[in-house]
Amino acid sequence: MIEHTPNEERRKTSAALDEARLRQQAIGVRLRQMFDEVVNEPVPDEFLDILRKADKRSSENG
Repeated sequence: MIEHTPNEERRKTSAALDEARLRQQAIGVRLRQMFDEVVNEPVPDEFLDILRKADKRSSENG
């Protein structure tokens, strides 16, 4: 039977935490990239027309 020493257990726990942190960092980087891509997409003309009409109505009723 193999007995695990406390140091060995600590190393395994530390390695698992390091792996989890790296995974979270990778996810964060990818989410920021996706967000930047969406933010930099052009706004469709139809949507801009809707916003202009809404602004015009609110200034007329204002």
